[in-house]
Amino acid sequence: MSTPPAAGPADRVSILLVDDDPLVRAGLRLMLDGVAGITVVAEAADGDEVLRALRGQRADVVLMDLRMPRVDGVEATRQVRRRPDAPQVVVLTTFDSDEDIARALRAGAAGFLLKDAAPATIVDAVLRVARGEPAVSPSVLRRLMDRVADTAGEDRARASLRALSPRELDVTLAVARGATNAEIGGELYLSTATVKAHLTRILAKLDLANRTQLALLVHDARLD
Repeated sequence: MSTPPAAGPADRVSILLVDDDPLVRAGLRLMLDGVAGITVVAEAADGDEVLRALRGQRADVVLMDLRMPRVDGVEATRQVRRRPDAPQVVVLTTFDSDEDIARALRAGAAGFLLKDAAPATIVDAVLRVARGEPAVSPSVLRRLMDRVADTAGEDRARASLRALSPRELDVTLAVARGATNAEIGGELYLSTATVKAHLTRILAKLDLANRTQLALLVHDARLD
């Protein structure tokens, strides 16, 4: 699955808000719309409305509620990430159980935040995922990786990683450690552009949505 082009510094980041509570959507629109180059372009009241909303309006990031009455945020995230040129997804929820986090990230979410997060944290997460970076705190990701194993098991994860070249594996292991593209470039003596190109190929080879899923795969393979 390919990663959509990252929004550049001069680009406005377009947002689709998905939440079954109209007051929450109104609050998020008031907080985000027009702030730091962000524009809210559409809203959806349930997961089953998301694809229809995306057909009517291009979005860079979907801010997704997790628990909704008809189609939940995990299934809606999975459907969104299957689209060509799929927007990134940040889950914004009141629930933070390990199971909730695992399901959302494995469905393709690039970010996971609680609804009581500070406005600046939500804005930063939106901008980060629009650039193709994860927006999951290291403590949350480590907690998840310590407790959750891929149901396919270690052997399947290792078999998937064997599709990578030695250099691609080096980049993958660095991503799993939480290194940024610039840090990986410094470590491996590569330009940031080359690191990005490697990462794009790696995600395509492994049919993954983002670097968070890549880190989970490394954990499943017990290589981290």
